[in-house]
Amino acid sequence: MSSACGKFVIIFNGEIYNHLDLRKKLPDIKWRGHSDTETIVNYLAHFGIESIKDFNGIFGFGLFDNENSKLYVARDRYGVKPIYFYQDEDELIFSSEMRPIKKLIDANLDKDNLATLLKLRYNPAPTTLYKNIQKLRAGHVMEYDIQTKSSTLSSFISPIAIDKNISFDKAIEKYGQLFEQAIKKQLLADVEVGVLLSGGIDSALVAYYAQKQSDKPIKTFTIGFSEDDDSDETLDARETAQILGTEHYEIKISDDQFESVFHKCIEIVEEPLGTTSIIPMYYLNELVASHGIKVVLTGQGADEPLGGYTRYRGEMMYGKVPPFLFCLAKPLSGFVKNESIYRAINALGEKNIVKRWELIYTLFSDKEIQKLIKVSESQTGELIKYFYELLDGSKKDSTSAMMSNDMRMNLCDDLLLYTDKISMNFSIEARVPMLDNDLVDFIESLPCKYKINGKEGKYIHKKFAESVLPKEIVYRKKKGFKSPTEKWFRSEKGLMYKNMLVSSDGIFSQVFDLQEVARMFDIHMQGKRNMEKQLFTLISIYYWMENNEK
Repeated sequence: MSSACGKFVIIFNGEIYNHLDLRKKLPDIKWRGHSDTETIVNYLAHFGIESIKDFNGIFGFGLFDNENSKLYVARDRYGVKPIYFYQDEDELIFSSEMRPIKKLIDANLDKDNLATLLKLRYNPAPTTLYKNIQKLRAGHVMEYDIQTKSSTLSSFISPIAIDKNISFDKAIEKYGQLFEQAIKKQLLADVEVGVLLSGGIDSALVAYYAQKQSDKPIKTFTIGFSEDDDSDETLDARETAQILGTEHYEIKISDDQFESVFHKCIEIVEEPLGTTSIIPMYYLNELVASHGIKVVLTGQGADEPLGGYTRYRGEMMYGKVPPFLFCLAKPLSGFVKNESIYRAINALGEKNIVKRWELIYTLFSDKEIQKLIKVSESQTGELIKYFYELLDGSKKDSTSAMMSNDMRMNLCDDLLLYTDKISMNFSIEARVPMLDNDLVDFIESLPCKYKINGKEGKYIHKKFAESVLPKEIVYRKKKGFKSPTEKWFRSEKGLMYKNMLVSSDGIFSQVFDLQEVARMFDIHMQGKRNMEKQLFTLISIYYWMENNEK
């Protein structure tokens, strides 16, 4: 779409929720329609690329400035929408998917980036598994000069200072106002809006406010598992739906159904990941699509800014327990089966903050990566350090800094990535009201103690939720959106996957030490340690490599 002045052209993917407010700043434009695309191309034409910071929404776009022969490629603040690009001395290619780029260039495996994937279970931007295809970082703009064929990268993220003066009661009041405001904004649509409902507090709170705005029952959707497993949330979600009065739908899948779409999911996402919830997300969106819903709200994005993960409570322990005690315990970590405790023992003796976080995030250790692919992982530290410095992490307590980093790394290039790709595969737009700009800015300004109080994560979130939800919903045990893969990989299903990988004669067998792969399966199947995420990652990589051999 072109700007009214004719000097700018945009291609755009996403939604700008505050675009009607932005229009008020452009009184002289004669609007042709009601789309946010028309709003932002004219807004950028008038105020310049720097005004991208005013966009509250999810987006990826390319903006061409015809007068100055400049191209701008941008990705939203939290990276809900992906952007990939290829650049050499003659050309720039960019897309919201890798497939079109791969049709135009030769794309080869980058083993250094593979090592990073094994370390973190995903590839943080700007890395992908290809040598010459990169991801644009969240909250960044690439400026490309058509004349000189050169580019520069810049960020429109502003670090948020901690407000130490706000009282907890005032914080709860403002949090509630901003939360409800975020839901109202993201309910604006030309079609019916549903909600992905888990058994937890986040999606329940989203569904509560979505239902409050509707004069009829909204549609809510849940997925579970046909076998008895504590990852199944259908009963909890059904109870929440009954309390809220929604029109509720659910589906349960088996391990055979899990297996049947595994390969397809990796093809859709285009990047292998170590996150088992990719598979249930596929069936959940299939359920949503079968009921004709094109837009859904999700509860995603609450854990990172609000301190919902165990690792944040672990980071708070740093300095309270003498680090040498963790160093003394390291030799015993091999006997620990609990993943969170295993990571804490290995990480909390490390004084360097970037190295400590790296150890907390580590999926495969450096030794395991070296044995698996004969490459040493070397870039994770720099990737973590980039956002730590950009977000002024040294000016915050380490836990708050870690949460800020996680929003632009783990959340962005793992959880949001597969959610967007899989939902879009079913022509569904998954919106993330927890990542509303105003709401996140406020959360990041709060003292850490308002987010994590003792053993209680998401403290302010829960205290506010008490005003509108029953306590049995607010304080349900956190299950997380996952799959019963720990059990499945110890059964015949695990043996099947082991045999599939170990008997490989394709590129997987050329890159991986198959004896070491077999050993990983044996450790899990013998119950020595829970390796479900590691095995899921290896299987994902195997399928990704199969797709690339076609």
